[in-house]
Amino acid sequence: MFTKRAQAQVPEKTPQRRRAGGWSKEARVNYQLYLMILPPLTWLLLFMYVPMYGVQIAFKDFRAVDGITGSAWAGLKYFKKFFNSYDAMQIVLNTFEVCFYTLLAGFPLFVLLALLLNNTSRARFRRWVQMSTFAPYFISVTVVVGMLIQFLSVQDYGIVNNLIRMLGGDPVMFMTKPEWFSTIYTWSNIWQGAGFNAIIYIAALAGIDQELYEAAVVDGASRFRRMLHIDLPGIMPTVVITFILAVGQVMNLGFFDKIFLMQNPLNLERSEVISTYVYKMGMASSLPNYSYAAAIGLFNTLINLALLMMANRLARKYSQSSLW
Repeated sequence: MFTKRAQAQVPEKTPQRRRAGGWSKEARVNYQLYLMILPPLTWLLLFMYVPMYGVQIAFKDFRAVDGITGSAWAGLKYFKKFFNSYDAMQIVLNTFEVCFYTLLAGFPLFVLLALLLNNTSRARFRRWVQMSTFAPYFISVTVVVGMLIQFLSVQDYGIVNNLIRMLGGDPVMFMTKPEWFSTIYTWSNIWQGAGFNAIIYIAALAGIDQELYEAAVVDGASRFRRMLHIDLPGIMPTVVITFILAVGQVMNLGFFDKIFLMQNPLNLERSEVISTYVYKMGMASSLPNYSYAAAIGLFNTLINLALLMMANRLARKYSQSSLW
């Protein structure tokens, strides 16, 4: 009787306690893995989340002597200032043009390069193509812009214009023509990043079950059919996820320095984008307006967020892969 009564008085473990106990046990067993996660997690918190405190500058008349919290509240003043400026719409359109041109032209080519390399039977040729497409990624952006200026020059050393002269045409000053800016920027980016971006899809292709290829060969499927019905569906989840992430970063323009170096007074009409405009307003100006630059940067981030959510929703609707 006493034993049964004592057992009845022992409280049962609630689901919360069981989860807490399981987590602590897992942490003790796999503490090395958690220690490995700690440095990148610390970096993420310090450099990604803590700086969000400064976003409020966009809504204040920021003065360095007053600090962020001490500066006067301005509300949407600087957002309205940007939207009412005469060049705001052109800057936004330029940003969309450069970003979506780069995304829509480059993304399919990266996937196609991976598919072609995976279906190349000659290993030596495949290694040569991988090396030649991957090597430009390590070239400095400054060097790439210098190469573009040299190759597209109207002088005697300009390879492109020399070829145009040989074909009977007139030389073109590509770097000073606003209508050529997006094309030069996009295709030089594709040339520089094709090999690096294709690595993700090559790795995904390596994980496809080889028995599928063997069965397709037995059934008489051609190389193109195997690519179309095995390779492409096999990497489609990876393609969808990377595309969503690319859309979410489309307005950030990872090669800001490249655009800035390619700019000149003659092509500024089409080369001025949000990132370069923010830099000029917030850092390069003789009278920098940090609140104005922060407001434009926040507007750019909100566009990225909206595009990310829209791309994820469409991916979840039309495929089985999405971020959430």
